[in-house]
Amino acid sequence: MKKQVLIVGSGFSGMWAAVSAARLAELNQCDDLCITVLSPKPELRVRPRFYEEKVSGFVAPLSALFAELDITYIEGSAERIDTKEKIVWYRDKSGNTTSASFDRLILATGSQTKRPSIAGLAEFAFDIDQIESAQVFENHLDALTTQPSTPARNTVVVCGGGFTGIELATELPARLRARFGDDTRIKVIVVERGTVMGGRYSEALRSVIEEASNELGIEWRLNSEIEAIDASGVTLKNGERIESSSVVWTAGVEAHSLTGQINGERDGQARLRVNALLQVPAHPEVYATGDTAHAKTDDLGNTALMTCQHAIQLGKFAGHNAAASLLNVEPYPYRQVNYVTCLDLGAWGAVYTEGWEQDVKSVRAEAKKIKIAITNELIYPPAADRAVAFAAADPLAKFV
Repeated sequence: MKKQVLIVGSGFSGMWAAVSAARLAELNQCDDLCITVLSPKPELRVRPRFYEEKVSGFVAPLSALFAELDITYIEGSAERIDTKEKIVWYRDKSGNTTSASFDRLILATGSQTKRPSIAGLAEFAFDIDQIESAQVFENHLDALTTQPSTPARNTVVVCGGGFTGIELATELPARLRARFGDDTRIKVIVVERGTVMGGRYSEALRSVIEEASNELGIEWRLNSEIEAIDASGVTLKNGERIESSSVVWTAGVEAHSLTGQINGERDGQARLRVNALLQVPAHPEVYATGDTAHAKTDDLGNTALMTCQHAIQLGKFAGHNAAASLLNVEPYPYRQVNYVTCLDLGAWGAVYTEGWEQDVKSVRAEAKKIKIAITNELIYPPAADRAVAFAAADPLAKFV
């Protein structure tokens, strides 16, 4: 009977885990290892681009790639994990509940936006966390063109000044002017609880964010928190009222709720703490990867971030190691020493940094070219070609 490697999720980490496991099986001329991906659709949703226009197109099909690499695909949504019996229960596309067994499980279910208990958040705030919700927001902006020009219509409030919030906020002036005209007085306001713009970034990177924000006319409400959201705007905890027809929540993410079914220690973002091989210590047959894993990237104390940059490499290591454990092959301890930041800043351009110190290497148009190369090419799936895909899936090959 074939050994089963079951991967739950087909995002960046899940897709690369499957390709990496298939690569190792071929390298060892093994035909009794079955690699299976379980996810709602056989596609990779290019989530880092959801702040952009025309979001419905940011999907890469995976069926041809999986077929080329002999990866089994199951269309369904995982609902329950039984680590004792080594079974994942899922709901298929017809709504029926069924199961898939595993010898090794790779949990690659990603993350979701945190939604705290703020009055009106669920009812009145948009988000760009998933392709469906980002499309709802895009449709909303389109619909605003049929409404009278008012300060509320022409104002967007972005709640949260992290990576996603900054990229969305700096992109919005162009998106709004394309709809309302260049003569319309628009406002984009970022509400951020921190005391400075881009508080988690280096001083050099923060200064670039500030320069771009000023040039684009982005307003920041620092040291501020949302008290309530309603149909016509937001109220801050300091009492300030901002009239707006468009409030977008981008403040924080947490690992998918399925991680809660695995017995293990978690961090503040609900990620499972894993060992160097990406195994959950209490369940060595379970590997957590991508946004579900709290993993050390190096020996300096740095931890993988919830970004596609880390998810891609985590997936390659998780797939290799899960397959290696069944093939009696030496596993690879996860290491990802190189780290870059490339932040889109809308019409201003972009900023590119290297290292955990975030040393700024390029800005404006030059950095924008790098950003486009990353988001339009580098992070997309490989071609449905065995040699090309397997070369790219090598965990030890240079990525960035």
